[in-house]
Amino acid sequence: MAIIALHSAASGLQALSTQLDVISNNLANANNNGFKSSRVNFEDLIYQYQQVPGTKDELGDTRPTGIAVGLGTRVAGTQLDMAQGAPITTGRQLDVCIEGDGMFQMKVLPSQGNGLAYTRTGSFFINDQGNLVLDSQNGYMLDPQIKVPANTTDLSITTDGRVMATVAGTNTQQQVGQIQLAHFTNPQGLLQIGGNMYQQTDASGPPTLVDPGQPGAGTLLQGAIEASNVDPVTQLVDLIKTQRTFELNSQSIQAADQMLQTVANLRH
Repeated sequence: MAIIALHSAASGLQALSTQLDVISNNLANANNNGFKSSRVNFEDLIYQYQQVPGTKDELGDTRPTGIAVGLGTRVAGTQLDMAQGAPITTGRQLDVCIEGDGMFQMKVLPSQGNGLAYTRTGSFFINDQGNLVLDSQNGYMLDPQIKVPANTTDLSITTDGRVMATVAGTNTQQQVGQIQLAHFTNPQGLLQIGGNMYQQTDASGPPTLVDPGQPGAGTLLQGAIEASNVDPVTQLVDLIKTQRTFELNSQSIQAADQMLQTVANLRH
């Protein structure tokens, strides 16, 4: 009866509410450099069969179809879109954009997983100890650690990750560190912990650290930063579709309620 329609439509409202939350988060981070958008994947629920396909009818013939009523939908998961964001030229020496696959490995609080996290945001600073740290509230340090000499007058980062410093009083560059990139078998399985940071899980698999330009890793572009990969136009279209579908599910509930009221009034 219409009671199934009530439950199916209610499951649709709940799933669409989750989709609205994800879209809203994507739009809120449209200008967040290095941010990766997410999308919601749905799946239908179990079916209630009144007649199963392939059974015999009264004449002994095989039924080509059955009678099945679905019981609604649910969110199967949220999927990270790891597509490359557009590079934004800044001209700043410590802004680094990854062109291709890979993530920077950062040291985070020991209480956060195994103390390591990963990011595509490449806006770095030099702290009071001379170490390269991320431009974030906590100033997470790059791992492997790179220490820049205090009397450095010029700093360059090559496409393969070598950090070259020119020290005062000299005209030659010396290598002070090597930036490596982490590669995951399943980056969609990473755990989002905020601050544009991700941590490994059993789903993502362990990271493989390689130099930029090696198999499985992109190259580095100094003086640029990766923009968010959120497409506002696509997100707005999805937002309108979600809103309209939510309204249709609400109308299904109203229609089912009216039918149930009609049935209830038959006894009068």
